[in-house]
Amino acid sequence: MAGRKRGRKPKSDPLSPAADIPTSTSPHIDDDVVFSVSNVELIDPPPSTSRPRRGRPRKILKLPENSNPENGKTLKKATPRVINKPNGVGVASLEGTTVNNADVARVVPAMDAVVKVFCVHTEPNYSLPWQRKRQYSSSSSGFVIKGRRVLTNAHSVEHYTQVKLKKRGSDTKYVATVLAIGTECDIALLTVDDDEFWEGVSAVEFGDLPALQDAVTVVGYPIGGDTISVTSGVVSRIEILSYVHGSTELLGLQIDAAINSGNSGGPAFNDKGNCVGIAFQSLKHEDVENIGYVIPTPVIMHFIQDYEKNGAYTGFPILGIEWQKMENPDLRLSMGMKPDQKGVRIRRIDPTAPESMLLMPSDVLLSFDGVDIANDGTVPFRHGERIGFSYLVSQKYSGDSAAVKVLRRNSEILNFKIKLATQMRLVPAHNKGRPPSYYIIAGFVFTTVSVPYLHSEYGKDYEYEAPVKLLDKLLHEFRQSPDEQIVVVSQVLVADINIGYEEIVNTQVLAFNSKPVKNLKSLARMVENCNDEFLKLDLEYQQVVVLQTETAKSATSDILTTHCIPSAMSEDLRM
Repeated sequence: MAGRKRGRKPKSDPLSPAADIPTSTSPHIDDDVVFSVSNVELIDPPPSTSRPRRGRPRKILKLPENSNPENGKTLKKATPRVINKPNGVGVASLEGTTVNNADVARVVPAMDAVVKVFCVHTEPNYSLPWQRKRQYSSSSSGFVIKGRRVLTNAHSVEHYTQVKLKKRGSDTKYVATVLAIGTECDIALLTVDDDEFWEGVSAVEFGDLPALQDAVTVVGYPIGGDTISVTSGVVSRIEILSYVHGSTELLGLQIDAAINSGNSGGPAFNDKGNCVGIAFQSLKHEDVENIGYVIPTPVIMHFIQDYEKNGAYTGFPILGIEWQKMENPDLRLSMGMKPDQKGVRIRRIDPTAPESMLLMPSDVLLSFDGVDIANDGTVPFRHGERIGFSYLVSQKYSGDSAAVKVLRRNSEILNFKIKLATQMRLVPAHNKGRPPSYYIIAGFVFTTVSVPYLHSEYGKDYEYEAPVKLLDKLLHEFRQSPDEQIVVVSQVLVADINIGYEEIVNTQVLAFNSKPVKNLKSLARMVENCNDEFLKLDLEYQQVVVLQTETAKSATSDILTTHCIPSAMSEDLRM
């Protein structure tokens, strides 16, 4: 039996031969070193409460794999070294051991550049267009970019009355100025005049479009607390997405990191600490979990460069056509396509679009800007990936030209250079912050139809609850002229003069005194300048409204007074 050594029995060491040593090459963390995470910052380890050891430091034994604990071999003690991770967590690596280079390269995002956005909103009242709704407040996220500017979501500052920003760790809110709002891409650009706000704040750097399975870290101020929040995940999908706020389709990233209310406008960082997108919406459904969406850097840079180039946001151009897939071989044969030709068939063309002068229905669109279009409407994107060809169109700016190749019925291949422009729908998806237009005569309230109007009248399920005639125009109708609008009788303010017409609600006005109604301004002018004995309105569903002209005009003033309406028409109609 071996002799017993004198002196105090040494404390057990986590790296001694008696300790469990992992056989993997992953870094090991000494149990005596504790890392605490608060607001995703690296906090210095607390001082050790154990009594310091006297004398020379004891050598530490490290066991090779499948070795005997009593082999007696000694190695150099491993010293913990902190490596910053993307979410701010300190990870100890071991000197003298192999460290994964990918771990060393991952850095902490510039979270001090992430700000909290406070906004007071005052939405228009589309049902009573002469007034606004009660104001309400919201909070969201944003982040600082170069040029003393801040990016956030457009829906975060929609119908804003006042916008304030608060930096991380500060108790001061700074009044912000809204420079531009891109409704289609759901991005807004802000700035702050106070120089104090920009002190100690570094701008976020943008990174490239990430690949599938790349790690992302979403930073912001979501519900559930007041301090900054960090969630992480990976890029799970890259494709053309439907932007709910703008009712458009642009490139987007799908991630599995949690995006909650308040995260809107917050940046998504990659492993290098560069911003690769802006959190803006998530999918809420009982059958899905953790599906969030991020606006990628190509869309962000398009918005920024558009603003810098034009001094204002002009929008994303689109190709004003509706097209059909050509996947059926008999359909391709009937169109005169050769076996090596691919493309999509043009069904309809927007009469107000510039390309309506060159393209024709039943043309086969073969390529856009030199990129061949497949029979399903996709184009090569990256290695092993394809994407809808509308992505190529969205990379352009309003007023840019593009080369298109089409196949006509007689197997003739034609090349055109078309000018791209933004498209206004017959039923606009948004009013770009402007109050709704209205005109009142004899208690009849006339206004124009838009998606916000339908949402106000029929709720979030307006696609099912609104009248079929209006939905058909929303989904399928093109404008025949740039200033065409859908004018409806929103409601009838009850008075003696309009007895029998009280139940007319949200019905389109087709003609006034046998003249077509082109838009609300033309209707107001025709009524104001009418010298006929009667005012006759032809409505949808073959309804007719007839009022005596002099009586209708004289009764309008009393009706406005009764309902506390300041004017019979909105300001934009007086111009």
